[in-house]
Amino acid sequence: MFPVMKRGGAGFTLVELMVTLAVFGFLLSIAVPNMSRWVVKNKAGAVAEFYADGFSTARRMAVSRNAETRLSLLQQPSNVNGQFDWQIDICYPTPVLACDANGLWSTTTAPAGNDPKGVAGDVSILRPSDALPSSGMLTPSMLPANASVIYFTPLGWVDTNIANRLTRIQFDPSPAYVGDIPASAVVVTLSGMASTCNPTVTASDSRACPP
Repeated sequence: MFPVMKRGGAGFTLVELMVTLAVFGFLLSIAVPNMSRWVVKNKAGAVAEFYADGFSTARRMAVSRNAETRLSLLQQPSNVNGQFDWQIDICYPTPVLACDANGLWSTTTAPAGNDPKGVAGDVSILRPSDALPSSGMLTPSMLPANASVIYFTPLGWVDTNIANRLTRIQFDPSPAYVGDIPASAVVVTLSGMASTCNPTVTASDSRACPP
């Protein structure tokens, strides 16, 4: 039998050190996957909040500026993650000029053509989706299908005169993440209020999406 050696009488024996490393390795094998799942869940939760913030900002801008706004979901060629950027444009309606698809809307470089503040007016707001998880993790879909724009009136209500307007954007986890990420959605009511919800639960659940 080999003698057990200690350093200076205050260190660890070889057996104690090996046991410590074994326990540490075991805890690490449990902690790393759990930490990875926690990071994935948090990233996924940020997706719905990103779009909910866009809808809420568009509504606030319409009310505060007494103008019409629209939020467009844009999938740029540079969007390597497959998600949509959002852009908010501003338009000032007149008795002879409606703020529809052909209205005088702002751009990211110039204010609306009839902005009361002229060239010092508000330009469009563009928010890139680069930091969001890829569509391979969470797949986006819109309702109605292929709708990508929603309009808000100066009162903050959704402009129902616009056909095929966006009412919901939904995110479904890919098969590899079904056990880790719940489905989520952002719904905009006719009053212009946006809310995040879970499209897979029943209507009696407080997390359910409004009809």
